Amino acid sequence: MVKSRIEEEKKVVEQMIHLYCRKKEGNASLCPACHELLTYARDRLDHCKFGNDKPTCKKCPVHCYRPDMKKRIKMVMRWSGPRMLFYHPVSAVKHLLREL
Repeated sequence: MVKSRIEEEKKVVEQMIHLYCRKKEGNASLCPACHELLTYARDRLDHCKFGNDKPTCKKCPVHCYRPDMKKRIKMVMRWSGPRMLFYHPVSAVKHLLREL
C-alpha cells in the first residue's frame, strides 16, 4: 500500500523528533516537550492546504508553524537531519530526493 505524502511526512518528522529526544536529550522515551512538538507537527500536517502536493517544509511557501514551534522544529531538524542517514536511511534518502 502506498502511503500518502502527508503520512510519509508525519513518519519522517516523528522519526526526527524521537531521534532528537533520545540521542540529543538523552531520554529513554519522548519527553513532554518533544511530545507536544510532535502533536503540533502532526496537527499542522493534517491541516496542510497542499495535501499530497506538499513540498518539504524547507521549500514550503507557507509557514504554518507558530514562531516558538518553528524555532523548536528547526532545531530538531538541524540536529536530526544529518543523523537520519544512519538511523533511518530509507526515510532520509526519500526526503532528500523530494527536495531536489
